Amino acid sequence: MCGIVGVLGTHEVAPLLVESLKRLEYRGYDSAGIATINDAGQLARRRAVGKLVNLSDLLVHEPLQGKSGIGHTRWATHGAPTTDNAHPHRAGGVSVVHNGIIENFRELREDLAAEGVKFVTETDTETVALLTQSLMDKGLSAKDAVEATLTRLDGAFALCFLFDGEHDLMIAARKGSPLAIGHGDGEMYVGSDAIALAPMTDMITYLEEGDWAVLTRAGAEIFDKKNRRANRPMKQVKLDAARIEKDGHKHFMAKEIAQQPTVAGEVVNAYVRGNDINMDLGFSFADVDRLSIVACGTAYYAGLTAKYWFEHYARLPVDIDVASEFRYREAPFAPRTVGVFVSQSGETADTLAALRYTAGKADRIISLINMSESSIARESDVAVEIHAGVEVSVASTKAFTCQLTTFAIMALKAAHDRGHLDDAGLAQKLDELRQLPGLMSHALAVDGTVEKVARKLALARDVLFLGRGQMYPLALEGALKLKEISYIHAEGYASGELKHGPIALVDKETPTVVMAPHDGLFDKTVSNMQEVMARGGRVVLVSDAKAADKAAEGVWQTITMPDAPELIQPILYAVPAQLIAYHTAIAKGTDVDQPRNLAKSVTVE
Repeated sequence: MCGIVGVLGTHEVAPLLVESLKRLEYRGYDSAGIATINDAGQLARRRAVGKLVNLSDLLVHEPLQGKSGIGHTRWATHGAPTTDNAHPHRAGGVSVVHNGIIENFRELREDLAAEGVKFVTETDTETVALLTQSLMDKGLSAKDAVEATLTRLDGAFALCFLFDGEHDLMIAARKGSPLAIGHGDGEMYVGSDAIALAPMTDMITYLEEGDWAVLTRAGAEIFDKKNRRANRPMKQVKLDAARIEKDGHKHFMAKEIAQQPTVAGEVVNAYVRGNDINMDLGFSFADVDRLSIVACGTAYYAGLTAKYWFEHYARLPVDIDVASEFRYREAPFAPRTVGVFVSQSGETADTLAALRYTAGKADRIISLINMSESSIARESDVAVEIHAGVEVSVASTKAFTCQLTTFAIMALKAAHDRGHLDDAGLAQKLDELRQLPGLMSHALAVDGTVEKVARKLALARDVLFLGRGQMYPLALEGALKLKEISYIHAEGYASGELKHGPIALVDKETPTVVMAPHDGLFDKTVSNMQEVMARGGRVVLVSDAKAADKAAEGVWQTITMPDAPELIQPILYAVPAQLIAYHTAIAKGTDVDQPRNLAKSVTVE
């Protein structure tokens, strides 16, 4: 979501701040700004609505000097995306940037208004700056004022403060939103993501929940949520993992779709050794009676696919929940239940809150994450990496297929642990998994066909996606991808549900994309296709050659996939679902990598 960067440097910081913010563009934002302290100790700021290029243009005409500064990319929550509402916010001699939501800001505003304080924005963040300045006006130092301010804030936040007259001071704090400190040679940095700091340092300290830190160029003094001094480890991050380049592709999404054969192979190599699975979870699935999978968005659909696998292959019952609803229904946990939480960023606010609700109720907590130092990873009993690498495009592609591949391996382990898959059966399934990278490469070859189909889909206002069995979650994911980046209304349904309502939407103007490999449910899916075509509906069939030949009559468009074992079909069919969305968005001219209103890492509820 929003991005934060702060620098106490030895060089002019404005260019460094803008360059670091560019590395956070993938999070999604609608305005940006920076604030600096010049050599005379004076605080100044520049802000602009829209893309970072607008801020860069402004800085050409109205440059900022100074070797200390903070920067921010804002995804609007409270208040429209306007220059006044853009960060950094300022109150007197205090400037602040903020990720998250201050839930009690209205009460704080009322208290400040009673003291005669005036407001100029619609944001919750301005309240933080005004409260801190109010406390400093009463004689508190910057450090003491921030400490007192933090005790009065409810909600989730990552904060970074800069102060007029203080060229060697920056204060950072986190509660519910991630924040990291970077260490340099006579320089110190703050970032909401280590990626933002990668060009400047690879030595990172991750603040823990409730921590706040006082930074000078000499180092950082860290305090915990009880204001006690805290020692947090410094870690070296892999700079190669933080590279954000398109590598010749037009968009990051195109690059990340193309990377899938490679990263899927890395997942298999990480967890499969010969005919065995090398995934140490610290327990046997033989001792588990139930799984509770919790996630949001695309990660939820990965979990829904996993439900089919766990129940089919391991005979292990699975509950699957949307994280934003999970804890509010106060779900009970039966004995011998394991909670599984899925998040690409490892910082998804709803998923993290659901994990914390589960702690102490489930026997064990597992997470599937792409960021090993994330909050969800640190608060899990076992964090299982999906090995997707940095994913920049807001619409998840390779993280989704890596989540699926990791889940497939975990489900096979469960089946073996529980005695539903013997050694020979496990060896066969692992051989099927090893086919995945090669088959994904073949699947990418449908790109040209998909592009032609997408030019026709781009003319539609509504699109339906259908799938049966383990392809049902792929229908949901295909619909989500299409609406995320092309802004075409799309819905995914289980094919058998068509006649229970959605068939009312079918007409010659509404294409229906059917995800249907030749499996045990194919004949039933064909019947559902016939129901669509009998009502003038246009069907785009995504299937293998055998199935496509069998069901070709009356089909509007066909996307032919390679034959594949049933286990890996959902992973493989993610590729055409992604390509359909990508090429449709290209045809419509929308922003593929940073679609409107969306953010990569959703760190607010």
